[in-house]
Amino acid sequence: PSDHPSGSTIFLKKSQVDMREKRKNSYSYHVSPGHLREKYSSCATLYVDSTISQSDLKLTLQCLALAIYYHIKNSPLDANRSKDIFDERIHPFTQNTVQEENFTQNPDPESIYRFIHPFFISIEVTAGYAISTLVYIERLLTYAEIDICPTNWKRIVFGAIVLAFKYWHDLDISNSIFCQICKGITVKDLSELERQYFYLLQFSLNVSLSVYAKYYFDLRSLASDHGLPIAFAPLGKERALNLEAISRYCENKNLCRVAIKKSGSCANLTDVQHAHAILS
Repeated sequence: PSDHPSGSTIFLKKSQVDMREKRKNSYSYHVSPGHLREKYSSCATLYVDSTISQSDLKLTLQCLALAIYYHIKNSPLDANRSKDIFDERIHPFTQNTVQEENFTQNPDPESIYRFIHPFFISIEVTAGYAISTLVYIERLLTYAEIDICPTNWKRIVFGAIVLAFKYWHDLDISNSIFCQICKGITVKDLSELERQYFYLLQFSLNVSLSVYAKYYFDLRSLASDHGLPIAFAPLGKERALNLEAISRYCENKNLCRVAIKKSGSCANLTDVQHAHAILS
């Protein structure tokens, strides 16, 4: 799924297992608060939300945390497939003693969110990097045939963030920057983590437009299932002109691919971040 646009993403399948169980245990029909808050377009007003090239960062990070949570929660009961490079007991993030229970209990979505949030805020990147992070995580679990669990989730997620930041759009960022944010890891350790991660991904870092779009829509579905608020605002004249411009821009297939796919320079990244494209 992390390589091909067909089929559902792994995280969405795992989340839907939980959603079905919750519905079975419920004796009354429930309407998600998210649906009650939705605004609908009319002849007078058109409402638009976050777009594929300018997604809402906070919402995307909340969804990323949920996706990671479901990966861990719905791993096999005897999940023990891992690599030493990802084991936090061997490569701790802190010099302080970590309670053993931290390695036996699944983290909740809030704990995962608190872990990933500082990286995206400190380096000031867009939501697209969070989506690429999730693609790399699922690609690693599939290619390397490992399970994500309480002992390795932080280093798996951290490694995916580093690769997304450095390679998805060729940001000029050194490992020392990440070590300043996550003070418990050394540059040497991070460099080795990056090297092995890159190898386990079989050097496959490209994220195609179709795969990116699939993950974007599946994260939106996850947000809807959990009643997360998706911000809507009236479509004004200025944004309408921007949407019309990007629509004409995307008529050129090759240029449209650049809007999401890994680009060759930071100049291209700037153009992408200011593009608007309506989704729904």
